[in-house]
Amino acid sequence: MKILLVEDNTDIAASLAEELSDNDWDFAINGLQGFRLAQTHHYDLILLDLNLPGMDGLVLCSRLREAGVNTPIIILTARDTREDLLAGLSAGADDYLVKPFDLDELRLRIGAVVRRCSGQGFSQALTYKDIKLDLRSHKVFRSGVELLLPPVCFALLTCLMRHPGKLLGREELERVLWPEGPPDDDILRKHIYLLRQKLDKPFPEKRIHTQARKGYRLL
Repeated sequence: MKILLVEDNTDIAASLAEELSDNDWDFAINGLQGFRLAQTHHYDLILLDLNLPGMDGLVLCSRLREAGVNTPIIILTARDTREDLLAGLSAGADDYLVKPFDLDELRLRIGAVVRRCSGQGFSQALTYKDIKLDLRSHKVFRSGVELLLPPVCFALLTCLMRHPGKLLGREELERVLWPEGPPDDDILRKHIYLLRQKLDKPFPEKRIHTQARKGYRLL
């Protein structure tokens, strides 16, 4: 099983990876890094701390659900009030476990969450019409032709393919691609242009459509 652990305490991260060594792990030490990894890679499960630098875990969880990431999430945190639990579940988490926790209980909860979610179509590939995007290998194909996309264009296409046909506004896309804020006012338009050069220009039918002053959609 491929697990993303978003945890800024490296001792806890190392201990979990050692105790659950039969899994394949990726690690993020802050919320922004966790957001980027969860957006652009396939995971079977996300284990998420709440007290994170860069982006709070509750915000991260909510942003991932808004972005269409439906990977099962278990929150692991020292926040132990009923209000904290309700906030975590309301943000989109599938389970909530308070630190310190028993490893056997964590194993059981992981098994329960994965079984519960296994029938809900958590696919490592996104497909829309003649486009196929593989989250595990980071490969994109259109009409069987592989497209070599830079990382931001891959993340941008991932977002569009999670919401095919839906108009996505500039601010919404910028929040997904640059949670800490876009580096300049024109950066999204530049990456839309680059993505179109790869995805649309070589083919007779364009897929990325602009609605003036409102946003973009995949059609």
